Amino acid sequence: MHTQSPLPDWNTLAALGDDEVPLLDTALLIARDEYPDLDPRGVTAQVETYAEALRPQLEGDADLPARLTAINRYLFDEIGFAGNNSQYDDPRNSYLNEVVDRKLGIPISLAVIQIEVTRRLGLPLDGVSFPGHFLVRLPVDDGILVLDPYNKGRPVSAEELRERASPHLGGQMPDDSQLLQILAPASHRAILMRMLRNLKGLYQAGGDWERVARTADRLLKLSPDTAEALRDRGLAYRELGYARGAREDLARYLQLLPEAGDIESVREALVDLAGQPTRLN
Repeated sequence: MHTQSPLPDWNTLAALGDDEVPLLDTALLIARDEYPDLDPRGVTAQVETYAEALRPQLEGDADLPARLTAINRYLFDEIGFAGNNSQYDDPRNSYLNEVVDRKLGIPISLAVIQIEVTRRLGLPLDGVSFPGHFLVRLPVDDGILVLDPYNKGRPVSAEELRERASPHLGGQMPDDSQLLQILAPASHRAILMRMLRNLKGLYQAGGDWERVARTADRLLKLSPDTAEALRDRGLAYRELGYARGAREDLARYLQLLPEAGDIESVREALVDLAGQPTRLN
């Protein structure tokens, strides 16, 4: 097996600031859980190659939108990155090594590629944890330009953003200040946690409890008091027969969220677990 370039240690991430958590390296750390032989250098080198190929096209005095158009044309038309419409729920769409290999992804994984390439070219592209569908944003003279990496990086108008947000706001159209709030830049930690939540949801839907436990555990490495990750890891542990771990996680969940909507079912799970022998694991 080849030697691997150093990726961060999971146990160091909670102590880092939200944007000090390295975005690409931690995304590759998530991928290495699924692909233990992954050499992250290959993926990082590929991202560097994209940036190098683009650099000559961005020289001169082209304005920001023109530069961004050139970057998107290269990534989405020439290289061929695309949204995986036919198999949106394929977990490979969330693992960056697979996204780079297959040129297929979901909004957030395509956004990470777009952000990493664009920032290497000196443009301050940020992610946006938009409800339903991850987006990216770039500050421009008169405000912000919002782009959709799932649709070849095309710009999204304020009107369309309001319409997209409305179903997530109980049908209300957001006003200007609400929209700006929704469009706030997502920190690296927030982006990585959203990637892990997407994976956890896919594995829950498939009843893959080992991977549910793993993705929930990784969420807790990034943010130790994430209540829903404690609950989901606890319930996965219960399915896997690890009663002690399940009890600890579910009890902590109830401590953190004493008013949780699912408090009855979690209490029932705890009662059920109380009768199970503790297995050393």
